Amino acid sequence: MKTRSLTTACLFTLSTLLLSAPAGATKPAGPNAQIAITPAVQTAVQGQGRDPANVKRDAWRHPAQTLSFFGVAPGKTVIEITPGSGWYSEILAPLLRADGSYVAAVVDPMAVPEGRGRDYQQRSRDGLEKKFAGNAGLYDKAKVVAYNPTAPKFGADNSADVVLTFRNVHNWRSANQAEGMFQGFYRVLKSGGVLGVVEHRAKADVPAEDKSGYVGQKQVIAMAEAAGFKLAGSSEINANPRDTKDHPNGVWTLPPTNQHDKADDAKYQAIGESDRMTLRFVKP
Repeated sequence: MKTRSLTTACLFTLSTLLLSAPAGATKPAGPNAQIAITPAVQTAVQGQGRDPANVKRDAWRHPAQTLSFFGVAPGKTVIEITPGSGWYSEILAPLLRADGSYVAAVVDPMAVPEGRGRDYQQRSRDGLEKKFAGNAGLYDKAKVVAYNPTAPKFGADNSADVVLTFRNVHNWRSANQAEGMFQGFYRVLKSGGVLGVVEHRAKADVPAEDKSGYVGQKQVIAMAEAAGFKLAGSSEINANPRDTKDHPNGVWTLPPTNQHDKADDAKYQAIGESDRMTLRFVKP
């Protein structure tokens, strides 16, 4: 057992060096060595099709460790909820292109009342589809599914192996949509399927109307369990103990949004991105 542990530690050290942070970045603390990065995921993270600006954020998002922790692998059907500009799409679409399926689930603009909200969702969808159309070598097999946030359906029942959501739960809570979203995740996943959640972590429970962007970890677990999921594991890979969580503009004060006075830039750059929970749930 000692020999095996030493080998695992060496492999992790090599993975850490290959995926090291940019010079000057402050890496969040966490038991990274507990996560074995799979070769397929590591190859996708190091892919040439990634935007260099996105790669710089690996120091905070730890995509190789995070996706490995969630069990993402070739041959699986993986649904990412509201992928935004496609930060994770650059990794997931190539990873699953030859074997498996990557589904980007976006909000249907027509399901949102006319106005700024609909316009935002339309821009978001158009931008992602433009990204996919611009590089068929990476995204020709990627699928885009539009869902109604008040009655979400992400695909056929019991059809997905993994559902992923990155920093979205606070939005659903403030819109009173969280319960329906977690129920939708449960329906689309196969028995034994994984729900992977990364979210800004509050110091404790916060009210639904809280505008900080942070959510209590116990609250997220309770939402998932209420939908039928079982907590299968948690990781501190995306933790950041420097985040005091008392910023004037909530999580958006911190990088990468940087909603703060220019004079305070050094202060918030030293903190880095938000402290985040990383939770893995399983559908029984």
